[in-house]
Amino acid sequence: MKKILRLSSLLIAAVITACGGGGGSGGTSAQPYTISLRADKTQLPINIDPSTNVATIGAYARYTTTLYVSAETDGKPIPGGTDIFACNTAAGLDSGALYYLDGDSSHETDVNGVKVPNAYRSITLGSNSGGNSFHFHAGTQAGTTRITCSVTDPRDSKVIAASVDITVGASTGKAAWVIGQAQATAPLGTSTNLVNLANSVAIQASLYDDANQAVPNPTAANLQVSVLPLTTASNDASVGALLTASSQKSSSIRVQSVGGTALFSLQSGPNKGPILLQFVTDRSDNNVANGIQDAITSYLVVTAYDSVISSTALAMVTTAIPDAVNGMPYTFALEASGGNAPYAWSLVSGTMPLGLALNSAGLISGTPSVKTVGTYPLVIKVTDNAGTTVQKNLTVAVTGTATADALSINLSGCSGDINNTCAIPNATMGSVYQYGFSATGGDPTVAVEWTFGGLPKWLAGSSSAAGIGFVSGTPTSVTTTTTAGTPPVTTTTITGDACGPQGFLVTAKRGSATVSKRVSFTLSAGSTQQCP
Repeated sequence: MKKILRLSSLLIAAVITACGGGGGSGGTSAQPYTISLRADKTQLPINIDPSTNVATIGAYARYTTTLYVSAETDGKPIPGGTDIFACNTAAGLDSGALYYLDGDSSHETDVNGVKVPNAYRSITLGSNSGGNSFHFHAGTQAGTTRITCSVTDPRDSKVIAASVDITVGASTGKAAWVIGQAQATAPLGTSTNLVNLANSVAIQASLYDDANQAVPNPTAANLQVSVLPLTTASNDASVGALLTASSQKSSSIRVQSVGGTALFSLQSGPNKGPILLQFVTDRSDNNVANGIQDAITSYLVVTAYDSVISSTALAMVTTAIPDAVNGMPYTFALEASGGNAPYAWSLVSGTMPLGLALNSAGLISGTPSVKTVGTYPLVIKVTDNAGTTVQKNLTVAVTGTATADALSINLSGCSGDINNTCAIPNATMGSVYQYGFSATGGDPTVAVEWTFGGLPKWLAGSSSAAGIGFVSGTPTSVTTTTTAGTPPVTTTTITGDACGPQGFLVTAKRGSATVSKRVSFTLSAGSTQQCP
């Protein structure tokens, strides 16, 4: 009987131990996995220079954000391990990429001795205390990127996921610049060429906004393209040149962009030489069909050739460059002949007038803005497709009125922002106060006129014939002492101009130019007169 009781007791103890009784580990939770994903920053600026603004962390990581992924079961971190979390760029890959930034050499590339972190569209992370971190770095494209991370519950192989959206920049939708490009497969031949050169070439024009993003798709034509003559001569290459797009065929057409790019064709005429195309879009409403209110303009030169390999030597046809007028838009295309087409142009020596530039197609364009009108000597070189070069001494003259410096009030150590207050010398009660203002820039043939707003009542402003603005006056106070009563009581009263900070607005006008500054000073008690 005793043996039976002893055996029963052992069986009961074994059952209790198997059920977890008597202390020890609580075992594996039966609760499902949960996952969370968050980012330090969910809005980043557009990265206009990714080669310089690389992915990094810290106070200066303007284009990078850190993301944190974690998973739990029953409120506790999931077990650690490798390759636990899988994270992917689910949308918006054009706007940025994922980075480890963990110092692991396998996640970096050596570029001339410099370790550059690799960019990924998806990454895999281990689990440490139930979580890990990684990074997202903004690119050049505005948009919203969705990042999704997932974890697999090993108990039932169920996959759970979480996502976070990161916004990169924003497009403005307002056209800021337009650039044209011709198909580069072969030179454009004249319509009468005898060497089987194509006499039509595809042209693309790309329209961008202030954030360097493609302008939105318009509801009507948003680009006007025109063939402009360079000379009035009958052999100008623009003669007979036509633009084509769908049913349009003319020297001037209007087209719509798709994804910020408009496509059309240029058909050459019978004459060889440079053909100048003008692109105009409307910043105000992205629509040129209803008129152009705020024009954004650029140019493209496409040269028509009658042969690719000429029996004559390379020569620069241009013998003179027309004058430019200061402050007025200017375009001129250089011309060459002979040699092996196509040609490339460059400036060997000399300096283009400020505001003008020469491109490799031989187009001189821009708006001159020079402080000294006159003639600018240049040495220009043309290079043909065989590497033969010819250079010539040319000049470009800028006529008209010289550009004056912007009108500015001379106040030492003060910025040009009207909202910043500039300090001038302090004043003393009972003493004469004078201060003179001067200005530079503007039209030198016109004297500077001065006005003053909000002057203290004891100050007066004036202008001199020499263009100097003056404020002058004397702050005063009166001290009165009276004795009255029995017993006698002496009372002292001070009246007059108030002490403390003083200020006013000074404005200089020279011709049509105007500039204003806010100035301040302090009025303090003097040796003979006190502050009220």
